[in-house]
Amino acid sequence: MEERFLREAMRLAAENCEKGDGGPFAAVIVREGEVVGRGRNQVTSANDPSAHAEIMAIRDACRRLDSFSLAGCEIYTSCEPCPMCLAAIYWARLERIHYAASAEDAAAAGFDDKHIREQLALPPQQRAIPMTQHLRDEAHEPFLAWMRKTDRVPY
Repeated sequence: MEERFLREAMRLAAENCEKGDGGPFAAVIVREGEVVGRGRNQVTSANDPSAHAEIMAIRDACRRLDSFSLAGCEIYTSCEPCPMCLAAIYWARLERIHYAASAEDAAAAGFDDKHIREQLALPPQQRAIPMTQHLRDEAHEPFLAWMRKTDRVPY
């Protein structure tokens, strides 16, 4: 682990607070010792609840590398990723996560995702936001169309 990348993420997080663009979070994505993506929390400035630092860094790295896969890369983030960001990290195929502050540290500052983590552990029918499934038989058609495609790009 190279501390300079984690320090860069923390520097960007502090800078983000000073600018007022969003919360105190930032991340950098590194491949072979080189930063290939940077992101900072832009939830409030972009009016986008998904504009977390890790998501923005993933988007930046994918754009720069012209790939949806970040295999071979690592992410350095100023804080332990929330459930949404953790899922995106897995989908992007990042190989390692380095973080500074913990989820508990973020909660103490008013950024508590404990309720989301608790909800994910529940069966769908017990979650606070009701989930109901409909038209399951018809929902198979897009998957069948995908499987028939001979030129699909697997991911």
